Amino acid sequence: MLRQHEVAERIKQYILQNRLGPGDPLPTEAELCAAVGASRSSVREAIKTLTALDIVEVRHGHGTYVGRLSLAALVESLTFRGLLSRSDDFRVLSELVQVRQTIEQGLAGPILAAFDDGLHGELLDLADQMAERAARGESFIEQDREFHLLLMEPLGNELITQLTAAFWDVHAIVAHTLDTSPESVRETVEAHHAIVAAVAAGDVTAFTRAVEAHYAPVRRRLQEGPGR
Repeated sequence: MLRQHEVAERIKQYILQNRLGPGDPLPTEAELCAAVGASRSSVREAIKTLTALDIVEVRHGHGTYVGRLSLAALVESLTFRGLLSRSDDFRVLSELVQVRQTIEQGLAGPILAAFDDGLHGELLDLADQMAERAARGESFIEQDREFHLLLMEPLGNELITQLTAAFWDVHAIVAHTLDTSPESVRETVEAHHAIVAAVAAGDVTAFTRAVEAHYAPVRRRLQEGPGR
């Protein structure tokens, strides 16, 4: 009898071999059982596993489809690890900040080369919204997230965009447990405007410095340690 993970692997191979994409329907349960050579109970358990990974999606009353293939499982896992690491000086968050900064600085050249005036205007508008909300003492999480996704949009690389969104979501959840000061908020807003200015000037050096300045406040807070 096949084990659950073996059935799940066979279903993934079926998807690949039949060149199915996100949103495409899978065959009926009976047909899938025949295709992968497994029992109904084994297929059902494998589908549950694949659903949790967003590889397949069960639409009750309609059938089973290829999932969005998002990084939802990665976000959940990293978030949980990050929250657990609070007693360890936010080790996971510190590593996450390093990864985010490395990606953005490492892609500085391609990002600036691909930018146009329209996208620059959208970034500037988001940075202005962040400044306005900060002045009113309001959070600007949504604007911040959209800002960083827009940075990656010109690259046309879906995986980079998904990773950016996933890392940002984990960062936002875990960093929420850190105390913030008016000074750190001001620095963050100014860094976003500096990134926009660097984009407008096509200045890679200024861009990488602005990205470093963006993560500086949270790096300092992490170095201070939790509870300080």
